[in-house]
Amino acid sequence: MGIASSKSKIYNPQSQDSWQQGELVEVTIADLTDDGDGVGRSLERVVFVPDTVVGDRILARLVRVKPEYAFGKLHQILEPSRSRIRPSCFVADKCGGCQWQHINYQFQLEAKRNQVIQALERIGGISSPPVDAVLAANPPLGYRNKVTYPLSVSSTGQVQAGYYQKSSHHLINLNQCPVQDSRLNPLLANVKKDIENRGWQVYDEKRHKGQVRHLGLRIGRRTGEMLLTLVVKDWHLPGIEAQAQQWLQQYPQLVGVSLNRNPQRTNAIFGNETRCIAGKHYLEEEFANLKFRIRPDTFFQVNTEVAEALVGAIIDELNLQGDEMLVDAYCGIGTMTLPLAKRVGQAMGLELQGEAIEQAKANAELNGINNISFQVGAVEKLLPQLDVTPDIVLLDPPRKGCDRNVIDTLLQIKPQRIVYVSCKPATLARDLKLLCQDGTYRLTRAQPADFFPQTSHVECAAFLVREVDSGQLTVDS
Repeated sequence: MGIASSKSKIYNPQSQDSWQQGELVEVTIADLTDDGDGVGRSLERVVFVPDTVVGDRILARLVRVKPEYAFGKLHQILEPSRSRIRPSCFVADKCGGCQWQHINYQFQLEAKRNQVIQALERIGGISSPPVDAVLAANPPLGYRNKVTYPLSVSSTGQVQAGYYQKSSHHLINLNQCPVQDSRLNPLLANVKKDIENRGWQVYDEKRHKGQVRHLGLRIGRRTGEMLLTLVVKDWHLPGIEAQAQQWLQQYPQLVGVSLNRNPQRTNAIFGNETRCIAGKHYLEEEFANLKFRIRPDTFFQVNTEVAEALVGAIIDELNLQGDEMLVDAYCGIGTMTLPLAKRVGQAMGLELQGEAIEQAKANAELNGINNISFQVGAVEKLLPQLDVTPDIVLLDPPRKGCDRNVIDTLLQIKPQRIVYVSCKPATLARDLKLLCQDGTYRLTRAQPADFFPQTSHVECAAFLVREVDSGQLTVDS
């Protein structure tokens, strides 16, 4: 980004010239996409530009041109937005890990709330949706309890770890990261040197050669316990046992070192098998006044504090009386199931992954929670076969949302209340439209939560109640 060259052609809005790749156009950013890019217009044609914020007046270089819209790259800031700040990370303009470090945090929260509102209105057809202020992270940096870094080798032969540059496979080497828990920074800086000193070959994805693919770090925010995991092509890593012991001695809070094997030629990070080399195969964490054991490959929300705040908001909204039957679909290791199970009469968790269910059972036993049962299988198959009628159903599906059969089953069994936790406003809105369109359910509240500050991602819990009068419609015709 810099001053426009005199040789660069700046698009004249008064001309009738067609857009061309490489041209410079002046754009005032008026909105942000769900992916975090700025949106503006030039001669009534839309231009999408990353690394911008609403209120920026910029020159953008066109990199991909269509008849009605174009994608640009920020070339020069002519007039910065009031919401623009200096990023906390010195490689923020290169690293693909964060999209919004240049945006002040209050505006990030407003943009995320608006993202939910727009999805519910435009996709869900819900007029004036009741969307609360976003549950904020405090602070909005240093929050990640888990990071997984791809590895590479520099031109001088040094082992590197970091995130890929935006829209490329060029690695940006990091020794610290402002969004990860700062207690992990020493391991990020030093483990690379140990890999290099051991002579372990870093994996080359183009040639499918080499051994060490990724470095994974995990920390219990409350306990401080850490796990270190190397993702490898195969188990043969000479000297790993001795090195693992050295790491445990060097880092007192490190409680376990593991290898995960991924032999496939794939972009997926983790393989199917993990072996503990030294220490424990899990760390202990405290969450929602419960104890959890978390393994290297366990899915657990990366923002412990905000996830805990969202669980608290769900508990408060439900106002549980202690005699309810709760079904948690997509329950995982019981992160949300167990805090709710303590407050209801009976709980049941449904989950596709058998290993997650085994961890959920272990976590229930660890906390002395015995009013809960679990079933392994696809939710769309298990839910219609339940031999109980739930009062409350908690949904926390993947980004693609719920299978249509799940929605149809809910409309048949009609639980009194549904809590839908989503990491993608668009699929949340789509599914709420189906649940609310015939008047069976009404959206009473949507509570966004900022699990991923400095990015465009937003989590949201939507609360639905069953309508007594089916004639009350909440969705626009």
